[in-house]
Amino acid sequence: MQVKNTKIKYLNGKELKAGIVLARWNSEVTEKLLKSALSALKKSGVVEKNIRTVHVAGSVELPFALHKLALTNKYDFLVVLGCVIRGETPHFDYVCKMAQEGVLKVMIEDSIPVGFGVLTVNNIKQARKRIHVGGEASLAALELVLLR
Repeated sequence: MQVKNTKIKYLNGKELKAGIVLARWNSEVTEKLLKSALSALKKSGVVEKNIRTVHVAGSVELPFALHKLALTNKYDFLVVLGCVIRGETPHFDYVCKMAQEGVLKVMIEDSIPVGFGVLTVNNIKQARKRIHVGGEASLAALELVLLR
C-alpha cells in the first residue's frame, strides 16, 4: 500500500521563475498534469508571467528540452511532465528508462532543481488517478530551491 504525503506545504514562490516541459503524448493525461502543476505553483505564489511551458512530442524528448531550458539560466527550477502507458512490447521500459535517466542527468549536471512528474503506468485508469502528481512534482522542485 502506498501512503501519500497528506500535508502539502505551499512555499513562497513569488520571486521565482519556473520552466515546465510537457510531453504531448497521452495528452488527455499530460494536459491535466499541467493544470495540476500550474494550480500548485499559483497557490505557492509563483506569478503566471514567471512560468514558461514548453511542449515536446513525448517522454523521450523531455530531457533534451529540459537541458536547453537549464542552459538559459533563466529559471530557478524546472518541472517535467509526461505519461508513459505500458503496451504489449518492451518499448515502455526503454522510454521510461530514457526519460528518468535523462531528467536525473539534467538535474545533477546542470545543478537545477527538477520536479519529476512523469507517470509510468499500466493503463489509462491508473494515469487518471495520478493527475495530482503534476502539482506534487512542482512543489517538490520548489522546495529544492531552498537548498540553493
